[in-house]
Amino acid sequence: MAIEFPEPKLVKTKEITIEVFEQGEGFPVVLAHGFPELAYSWRFQIPVLAKAGYRVIAPNQRGYGATDKPDPVEAYDLQHLCGDMASLLDALGLDQAIFVGHDWGGPVVWNMPLYHPDRVAGV
Repeated sequence: MAIEFPEPKLVKTKEITIEVFEQGEGFPVVLAHGFPELAYSWRFQIPVLAKAGYRVIAPNQRGYGATDKPDPVEAYDLQHLCGDMASLLDALGLDQAIFVGHDWGGPVVWNMPLYHPDRVAGV
């Protein structure tokens, strides 16, 4: 089975540049990877969700892959990580998305409704 993994693009957000992998059209679904993984960990889900009619957005989170890696430990708290997701939506011209996370990506998406309730269509 050939893996249909999209090519990366760099998206400049308010605070950092994020490496993003996108596939499909339709309502956006943001996939938040865990530790010590990358967006590539979603390689089997991305094409399935895209074929189901979603715009799948799989970023490498802050500190991973080609995404910026700020030095201070404080730059990796949930406020910053959730802020990155909201800023990514801004940079892509999107109002809302469904957020899906696993492993350490889970706390990021679970906290999106607390930090950015207007950006979350579902978790």
